[in-house]
Amino acid sequence: MEFEEYAAARGQDLVRLGFTVSGDYQRAEDLAQIALMQAFRNWRRVQRTEDPHNYVRRILVNSYLSMTRKRSFTEAPAADIDSERTVPDPAIDIVNSDDLWRALARLSARERVVLVLRYYQDMDDRTIAEVLGIKPSSVRATASRALASLRSARQYRRVDERLP
Repeated sequence: MEFEEYAAARGQDLVRLGFTVSGDYQRAEDLAQIALMQAFRNWRRVQRTEDPHNYVRRILVNSYLSMTRKRSFTEAPAADIDSERTVPDPAIDIVNSDDLWRALARLSARERVVLVLRYYQDMDDRTIAEVLGIKPSSVRATASRALASLRSARQYRRVDERLP
């Protein structure tokens, strides 16, 4: 497969992965572009791998993790706005669906990547380990810690909602 064919076939998949990892559409497009650019530079090597798409996904994930380590990457989701409305907001369903994105944004970059690859990209631990360059046992441990963090944040929110 030529690079142009690969980019046309898998470009949107890379953007979706970038979005689920970063939570930002513009950053997702940047990550996909970086991954495709690096894959293009080394296309012969990419083609020789067992799974070229996994190789490019690994480039994208490593680019995201590298981006989060830089000082300029300090964006954080806005804090929840407290309001004392007496009438229920019709957009409450949208806000509730946004809770998962906010909880994911609070995880470390590696924890978020592991959960995204497992649950959004439907990868098994071995494949995730290949993409991240770590052992499958590290993938399981990271996923366990991340899920525990999400559960504790959810329980904290439940307790907080009961307070007047």
